[in-house]
Amino acid sequence: MTYNILTPRKSLNKAFLKVKPNRSQIDSFKQQLSSLLEQIKEGESEEFHKNIIADFLKNTYYAPDYYINTKGRNDQVIHNGKNTKSSVGVIIEAKSPTNKTEMPLKDRINTKAMQELVLYFLRERITQDNTEVRHLVITNIHEWFIFDAHLFDTLFARDKKLVSKFKEFEAGTLSATNTEHFYKEIAKPAIEAVENEISFTYFNINDYDKALKSSKEHDSKLIVLYKLLSPEHLLKLPFANDSNSLDKGFYNELLYLMGLEEFQEKGKKLIQRRPEKERIYGTLLESVISKLESRGELHRLDNPQQYGKNTEERLFNVGLQLVITWLNRILFLKLLEAQLLDYNQGDKSYSFLSLKRIGNFNKLADLFFNVLAVPTDKRKPSFQEAFAKVPYLNSSLFEANELENRALHIDTLDATETIPIYRSTVLKDSSGKKRTGELPILEYLFAFLESYDFSSEGSEEIQEENKKLINASVLGLIFEKINGYKDGSFFTPGFITMYMCRETIRRAVVEKFNTHYDWKCKDFGELKEDLHEEIKQGNLGRKAVRTQANQLINELKICDPAVGSGHFLVSALNELIAIKHELSILCDRNGGPLSDYQISIENDELIITDLEDRLFTYQPTHDNSQRMQEALFHEKQELIEKCLFGVDINPNSVKICRLRLWIELLKSAYYKRADRVQNSSLVCDADYEIRELETLPNIDINIKTGNSLISRFGLDEDLSKALKKSKWNISTYRNAVDSYRNAVSKDEKRDMERLINDIKSDFRTEINKNDPKIKRKAKLAGELYNLTMQQGLFEVSKTEQKKRKKQIDKLETDINKLETAIEEIKSNAIYENAFEWRFEFPEVLDDEGSFIGFDVVIGNPPYIRQEELSGIKPYLSSTYSTFTGTADLYVYFVEQALRLLQKNGAFTFIIPNKWMRASYGKKLRGFLQKYQIERLLDFGDLAVFQEATTYPLIIELKKSDAVRAFEALNVSTLKFDTNLVEYAEKNKIEVLTEELSSQGWTLSDSKVQKLMVKLRTKGKPLGEYVDEQVYYGIKTGLNEAFVIDAAIRDNLIAEDPKSEEIIKPFLAGRDIKRYQKPETNKYLIFSRRGIDIKNYPAILRYLEQFRNQLEPKPKNHEGSWHGRKTGSYKWYEIQDAVDYYEEFEKYKIIYPNICKRPEFTLDKLDFYTNQKCFIITKFSLTFLGILNSKLSYFLFQSILPKLRGDFYEPSYRYFKNFPIIDIISVDIETVVSKIIDLKEQNPTADTTSLEQDIDQMVYELYGLTEEEIKIVEGGIK
Repeated sequence: MTYNILTPRKSLNKAFLKVKPNRSQIDSFKQQLSSLLEQIKEGESEEFHKNIIADFLKNTYYAPDYYINTKGRNDQVIHNGKNTKSSVGVIIEAKSPTNKTEMPLKDRINTKAMQELVLYFLRERITQDNTEVRHLVITNIHEWFIFDAHLFDTLFARDKKLVSKFKEFEAGTLSATNTEHFYKEIAKPAIEAVENEISFTYFNINDYDKALKSSKEHDSKLIVLYKLLSPEHLLKLPFANDSNSLDKGFYNELLYLMGLEEFQEKGKKLIQRRPEKERIYGTLLESVISKLESRGELHRLDNPQQYGKNTEERLFNVGLQLVITWLNRILFLKLLEAQLLDYNQGDKSYSFLSLKRIGNFNKLADLFFNVLAVPTDKRKPSFQEAFAKVPYLNSSLFEANELENRALHIDTLDATETIPIYRSTVLKDSSGKKRTGELPILEYLFAFLESYDFSSEGSEEIQEENKKLINASVLGLIFEKINGYKDGSFFTPGFITMYMCRETIRRAVVEKFNTHYDWKCKDFGELKEDLHEEIKQGNLGRKAVRTQANQLINELKICDPAVGSGHFLVSALNELIAIKHELSILCDRNGGPLSDYQISIENDELIITDLEDRLFTYQPTHDNSQRMQEALFHEKQELIEKCLFGVDINPNSVKICRLRLWIELLKSAYYKRADRVQNSSLVCDADYEIRELETLPNIDINIKTGNSLISRFGLDEDLSKALKKSKWNISTYRNAVDSYRNAVSKDEKRDMERLINDIKSDFRTEINKNDPKIKRKAKLAGELYNLTMQQGLFEVSKTEQKKRKKQIDKLETDINKLETAIEEIKSNAIYENAFEWRFEFPEVLDDEGSFIGFDVVIGNPPYIRQEELSGIKPYLSSTYSTFTGTADLYVYFVEQALRLLQKNGAFTFIIPNKWMRASYGKKLRGFLQKYQIERLLDFGDLAVFQEATTYPLIIELKKSDAVRAFEALNVSTLKFDTNLVEYAEKNKIEVLTEELSSQGWTLSDSKVQKLMVKLRTKGKPLGEYVDEQVYYGIKTGLNEAFVIDAAIRDNLIAEDPKSEEIIKPFLAGRDIKRYQKPETNKYLIFSRRGIDIKNYPAILRYLEQFRNQLEPKPKNHEGSWHGRKTGSYKWYEIQDAVDYYEEFEKYKIIYPNICKRPEFTLDKLDFYTNQKCFIITKFSLTFLGILNSKLSYFLFQSILPKLRGDFYEPSYRYFKNFPIIDIISVDIETVVSKIIDLKEQNPTADTTSLEQDIDQMVYELYGLTEEEIKIVEGGIK
C-alpha cells in the first residue's frame, strides 16, 4: 500500500521551522537522544522501553509542565498540563525494538499497534469527549510513526458504524469482549476501509546517526527532529515568533526605558506616564518632557490644543510622539542590522548600532539624517568611513518630521544621564546573573536591544547565544498596545487577520477576474482552474496572460479605515503574494514564473521554501536567490503602493503602520547587481555584484492621519466643476502621487508634496463654492447690492423707502446668519481631524473625479463606548442612518465602510456581537440586511483578544443586494485542529436572511430559525406580556455604607426603633435559586430620595462615618473624586432615584441578571434586591413555570448574550423579546405550587421529575411537534 508519508520537515508548521533553537536546547536534545539509544536492550520488555521513551521526552522537553505517564490501558500519554487533571494531548503506543510483528511498516500500516491506537483514540474522543488530543505516535525507539489527531477524528471518530461497534464493545454487549476481537474484527476492517486516506510522518533515528555522533558541524541536521518531538509540535502550542502572543519581558522593559507603565482600569489595560513620585528622570519620555518644559517648545507648535486640554497633557502627548518616532527608527535599524549580518554570514563589520559606533545622541541623529538619508557617494568623508557598510535607504522614516522641527530633535538629549536597571531586566552580568545598578540611557537602550535576536528572516540554524526572538509581528503587537494608551488597545491576533484577509481578498480577486473575463467562477478554487486553463490555452500567450492577471490583482484597492499598527495591511500584503503564487502568476522582474519555490502563509507569516521544503534564504551571490529576492521586493513595493491604504486618527498609529510596511519591504531588500547600478565608482564585492541595497520607496503617502468618520465633504460631492475650473485633472493628481512615491531626492519629494497639497486645496475651494449655504449667501449678497444701488438712482416715496429698508435689514440679517453658519463649520472642533475621503486617495476616483470606492474594506474598528461620544453625537446623528444615541462607535464604522466600498466590493470587520441583539443595533441590523451577507462568525465569550472580554464577531459582506441565505457559525473553541478557515468550513450552518427577526438576530440553522418564528407567532413579547413591569434592582453607589448585616441592623433598631422603617431585607443575584424561597442575612438602609434623615438619628450617625465616600461629585469638578458620581441626590441618600420602590413590597418574581440557566423564583417576603437582579410584579405561576422550563433555557441560549464562563445575561433589553403565551394553565400552576412547597420544606429537594412534567406541559402549550422538541432539547448545551 502506498501512503502519504510526510518527512519531518514537511509536517512542521513552516513558521515554526523559522524559529531558531538555542545551543543549550540542541545540546540537551542530542545528549538525551544519545542516552535513549544507548539504553536500548534487545532482551528487555516493552514496559522497559516504554519507560525510557518517557524519560527521554520528560528530560528533553516535557517535565515539569506536561505530565507523561500511562493512562488506563494506553501505553503512554502526554497530558496538556502538569497533572492528570488536564486532558490527554498525545497518545503513544510503544513497542520494543524486537517486536517486528506488531509494528507498522511504511507500506503496511494496518498492524496491531495501529489497531491499538484506534481503540485508545476512541476511548479519549468518544468516551471521554476529549477534543484536545493533538497527535498519536507509534514507536519502537528506532522508527517513529506520527499521526495528526485531526486525521483520526475524520477517519474514525466520524465513522458512525465504527463508533456504534466501539460503544457496543465498551458496554460489553458483543459476543466477544476481549481486545483482540476489537482489533481483528472492528479496528482492522475500519482501517482497511480508509487506508488510502491515511497520512503520517515517518522517521528512523538511524538516519541521524552521523549528526548524533559528530561534534557540532552537523548539529543543524537535528533541528527538524528536535522540533518534531517538541511540545510546540506534538501538543500544537504557540511558539516564539507566533504573531498571536506578546513577549511580555521585552514589552515591560521597553515601557520602563520609555518612562511609561501599564495599569488596569474598568477591565482595560492602559498605558500612562508614571505617577509623579515614581518617575525615573533620565528615561526617554522624562528627558524629552524636561527639555520641552525648559525650552518652552510647546509655544512653537501651530496648534498646541490638538495635543491636549492642558500643559501636562500636551507635554505627555508631544513627548510620546517624539519618543515613538525615534524608537521606530531605532527598531527599524535593529532589524536592518540583523538582516545585513545574515546577508553577510555574520560579518561583525556590518554591525553599526552599538555604543562603540554611536556614543551619544548627536551621533544617532547623524546616523538618521546624514548617513541613512544620504546616498553613499554623497556622504561626508567622515561618515563614509565610519559607516561604509550602512546603506542609503531613501525613506521618509529618516527625515525630520514637522513635530521634530518645531519641538525637539533627538540630539538635544543627554546620553550620559543614568537610570536604575529594571528589576526584571533581560541584561545579564558576566556570571549570567541579572544586572543591577545604573546605566546611562543610551548604553542601556543598546544593551537591551542587543539582548534579543532581531533576525527573524533566515535559514534553519542554531541560536548560539541564548536570545529571545523579536520579529516584526511582535513589534507590531507591542506598538499597538503602546499606541492605545488612551482607550486600551486590542491587538488583532494573527489567526484572525490571516483568516479575514484570506477570505475577503480572495472573494475580491474572484470578483475582479469574473468582471474582466466575464467568467462565472463561484469561488477561488474555480478561478484557479479557469486561470490555469487560460494560461495554457489563451490566445495572448502564457507571459501575456500572467502579466494581465498580475495587473488585475495590482488594481485591487484595499483599505483599513482604523489602521492602527497596520496589522491587517501586512496580512493583506502576504495574502496577495500567496494568491499570486497559488494562481501561478507570481513572476520575476522579466516576467518569468517563479516555479522553483513554494509560498504559503503560516501563523500570519509569509513562508517561502524550495521544492524540498527548505526555507528560502537570500544569498546575494546566487543567481536564483537574487532573482527571487528581487521579485519579492518589487512585488511588495508594487502591492503596497497600488493596493494598500489606511487611515487612523492617532498619528502615532500612522507612524507605526508606515514602519510595518517599510519593514515588510526591508525583509526582501536586496543588493543591486552591477547592471542595475548607475554609479560605477562603487566597489564590487564580486565580479558582478555591488554592495548597495535597493532603496525604499516613499510608501507613507498611502497611510494618512484623520478621523475616518468625519468629513466636511460627502462622497457624492460634485468634483467635475472643480476640475473644469482648476488647472489640474485626476491624471495629474495620480501622477503627482506616483512621483512622490518614487522621488529620489528630498527636493523632488518636497516639490511633489507641495503640488499634491495645491491640488487638494483647489478641490476644497471649488467644492466649497458648491455649498448651498455659500451659494445662498452669494445670491442674497447680489440682491442686497441691487437694492442699495437702486436707492441713489431714482426718487422713491417714503412708503417705498420703508419697504426697501425692511428688505435690506432682512437680507443683512440672513447674510450674517449664513456667514456665522459657514464660519462655524470652518472652525468647528469636530472637523479638526476630519478626513476627506472624497479626494484624499486619487486611486479611487475615476477620470471625471467621481468617487468609485475600494474593492475591499477590512479591519477592527475602535471599541469606544457611546458615553465617550457626546461631543460628536450631533454630527453622527445627522450623517449616519444607523445612529442611535446608545450605539458604540464601531456601528458608524460599519456604515462608513459600506459607503467606501465600490459596487460588489468585499467588506469584513471584527466587532463586538452586541449589535445583533441590543436595541441600539436595530438600525444597523436593518442596514446590513439590505446587503449580501456572506458569513458571520460569532466567538461569544472566547478570549480572542488578550486581556479583554469583547465578545467578538467577524462579519463578511458583499456590497450587492441581499440573498436568500448566508453562512454562520458559533465558534466554540480557539484550539483549531488546523486553522480557522478549515474550522469555519467544517462547522458552518445556513441562516435564512428573511427569518432574521427585527428584535434581534440569532445564528441558528433554518430549522431553529423556523422554530423561533413559530414561538414568536404563538406568544407575545415578554415586555408586552408584563406591561413593561420589569424593574431593575437598587444601585446604592456605596454598598459598604448602605448594605449591612443582621447585627448592625439590630443595633440600629435598638438605638432607635424608627430605623426599622427604612431597613429592608436585601438580596444579591447569587442568593436567587430557581423555585427556592429566598434567604439572606443582608439588609439595605433604604434612605431614598427626599427622605428626612433627621427622623432617623441612629442611621444618620451610622452613615456619617462614610460621608467622605458618599459625597456626590460636583458637576464642574475635573479629575478624580473621593466620593460617588455626580447626581442630584444628597450624601446620605441612595444614588439612584428608585421611584418604583413600592414594587419591591409586593408578591413578585425575582431573577439574577447573570446566570448559567433560568433561575426564577417567587418572593412573598418583600425583599429588596441589588442591581444584579430584576423583579417582575405582574406574574402568574404559569408564567413562572414557563420561565424555568427547558424551552426557556433554549431561548436563553438562542436570544441572550453569552458571557465568559458559560453565563447568560437576561437583562431586560434582551429578555423582553422572549415569546410568552398569555394563558393560565391549571396543570402547570398545580405542579409549580407543589415544587415551591417542596423547596420551602427542603431547599435541596429533588424536583427533577416535576420539572420535566412542566417541560412537557410547556411544549404542549406552544404546540411543539416531536421534531421541534428534539430541536429544543438538542440545542441545550
